[in-house]
Amino acid sequence: MKYTNNTIKINFTFVFCIVFLFAVFFVKLTYVSLSSNVEGTDLQALADNRSTVTKTLIAERGKIYDNAGNLLAQNVNSYTLIAYLSKSRTTDDRYPKHVVDKEATARALAEILQPLNENTTYEYILGRLNTPNVYQVEFGTGGRNLTELVRQKIKALALPGIDFIKTSKRYYQNGDFASYIIGYAKKNEKDVTVGELGIEGYCDRFLKGTDGSITYQKDAYGYKMQLSSGDTVSYEVPAQDGYDVYLTLDKQVQIFLDNAVEEFVKFNPAWVSITVADADDGAIIGSSTSPSFNPNKLNITNYNNPLTSYTYEPGSTMKIFSFMSAIEEGIYNGSDTYHSGTIEVADYKIKDWNNTGWGTINYDTGFTYSSNVAAVKLAQKLGKKKLYSYYTGLGFGSKTGIELANEYSGSMNFEYESELATASFGQGVTITPIQMIQALTTLTNDGTVMKPYVIKKIIDPNNKNEVVYEGGKKELNKMYSTSTVNKMIELMDATVNGEDGQATGKVYSTPNVRLIGKTGTANYIENGNYITGNKNTIRSFAGVFPKEKPEYIIYVAVKDFQGASKNMGTIVKKLVESISKYKNLDERVSDKDDSKIIKVGNYINKSVISSVAKIENMGSPYIIIGDGATVINQYPKKNTKTSQTSKIYLVTNGSNITMPNIVGWSSSEVVDFCNLVGLKYEVSGYGYVSESSIPAGTIIDRENMTLSVALVNLNPQVFAKQEGESEDNGEQKTTG
Repeated sequence: MKYTNNTIKINFTFVFCIVFLFAVFFVKLTYVSLSSNVEGTDLQALADNRSTVTKTLIAERGKIYDNAGNLLAQNVNSYTLIAYLSKSRTTDDRYPKHVVDKEATARALAEILQPLNENTTYEYILGRLNTPNVYQVEFGTGGRNLTELVRQKIKALALPGIDFIKTSKRYYQNGDFASYIIGYAKKNEKDVTVGELGIEGYCDRFLKGTDGSITYQKDAYGYKMQLSSGDTVSYEVPAQDGYDVYLTLDKQVQIFLDNAVEEFVKFNPAWVSITVADADDGAIIGSSTSPSFNPNKLNITNYNNPLTSYTYEPGSTMKIFSFMSAIEEGIYNGSDTYHSGTIEVADYKIKDWNNTGWGTINYDTGFTYSSNVAAVKLAQKLGKKKLYSYYTGLGFGSKTGIELANEYSGSMNFEYESELATASFGQGVTITPIQMIQALTTLTNDGTVMKPYVIKKIIDPNNKNEVVYEGGKKELNKMYSTSTVNKMIELMDATVNGEDGQATGKVYSTPNVRLIGKTGTANYIENGNYITGNKNTIRSFAGVFPKEKPEYIIYVAVKDFQGASKNMGTIVKKLVESISKYKNLDERVSDKDDSKIIKVGNYINKSVISSVAKIENMGSPYIIIGDGATVINQYPKKNTKTSQTSKIYLVTNGSNITMPNIVGWSSSEVVDFCNLVGLKYEVSGYGYVSESSIPAGTIIDRENMTLSVALVNLNPQVFAKQEGESEDNGEQKTTG
């Protein structure tokens, strides 16, 4: 065997390179293992972001209800309409995922959207669908905030490429209804719903709730990772929904007030404010204004609530308190006489509203005639300090503290003798409507001032509806004695219901409930000067009803009312009678008879046949709404006490609603029916229905019909012109 001696030569350069690379790799690996940050990247955060997901759980904003639990505001689902234009979405021509026929799509969408927003025309929609080189488009305001019903209508068209983005919005069930009280909430730039007016703003911290979160590990496909047991790996902090707010408002009374404001608007006023409060504790039962707004549309032009933020000189309604203060101080004798017409105060001539007066009359008559001279003489006896003390003790010049934002305090400054004089009849001082309501509570609480309020309670739905706040009666100052209050009630009664035809409140006398009150008319200042003119005034009425057992306080103020006193009186009388009938306060013999008062049963989810049998057994009239066999709603609500002669409405689960014969119905009965049916209505006149635009027996089309009714007064004495009727035309501050 032959051996060959071969020599293997090693390339040390190659070996060195290999060793160096391994060394570098080892150093890098060690660095990465020990360091949390490499080349500016947080490795731990990167890993967490790749495998951990945290999502916000949005808290539901609290609801707002009236005092009976009727829903006034809530969050609802809403939708934004979108159209996919890119052909890349479609992978199978048999099932297109983009808009194919743009003209047909635009035509179909316009039929649904244009009635809701006049700008969403066929041409506009087609223009959006023809937008070049975009993946998808929206349709402006006309395609946003769509309801579930509208979404379903569009989905039923099965239009290729049409889709929706789901979101939520604040929805107000009754539209323009107590809008300045309820307020509104809307989404800000961070897409968070925030309350900005009324209760929505004042109670935003309670209503908004607290968002929660959920954190979980995800797998490579983006799904929640699961343990072998099947449970997901997650950590959740539950959202705490917002608190629910119950107001003192009565939905039906608020409807009556809204109707009354509409009647005032026919006389072209600059503004109107009507408020009704509970006589016992000052709770606000209803408050309506014009101009107003629909919080669903946010067509708002003035962000000040007239109830709390309008300040003006009140006029002769302040005589209620200047006269009461004089009575309380023992310097008033109603039978004492004085010469009316004109009085000079510090080189000023102050006249009665008719400029001539009524000769020599007594002070009781001076109140019912609304004599400025009588008020001035009493104020001079009182003196500045005492009148100021009474006015401020009643709450004038200070905020009431009602649960509404942006309340104004008014002004109560009178230093000179002339200012003391004019303050006695409500000029030279300014107030807000809510201050007048607060002061009027002395008439119904034995001389004690009650703090007005509008929140009944706030509850926590997350904790078994725990009551976290409860409003209620709060006594402030004891201002007048029982004898003083009784005397003023006597004077206000004579002003409205007395035999003297020159009493300024005669046009407010109602046939079925005894309303007492005081009128007021005041000039107002613009550009530093009082505006003159019989129609350029702020006219008001402050009242209480019923007289014998007061349940409600009413205050009405109207700027630049273009009608006569009897027009204003007619509107207020109609309002008071509607509330009285609804609350069973009518002073008719049949209503006073306890045997004629019934308690309404619960008929919801009961058969129509059994419900009717029970109502007939009580001897009450009833109206069946719809052709169904089961009752799904009723009015009045269960356990309500009402007159045996009052109608009971049963809403059934049937879809066909037949128009009943409503001739002879009262206006409040018509309103009750229309609200239950969801039928638009227009009411003209005062009294009872004489004509109806929808004949009895007609199937009601709620989408396209409006019920128009004409009312006539079946009691000819109601509209009978008062002999010697006078108008409170303005307590003008004049100089000579």
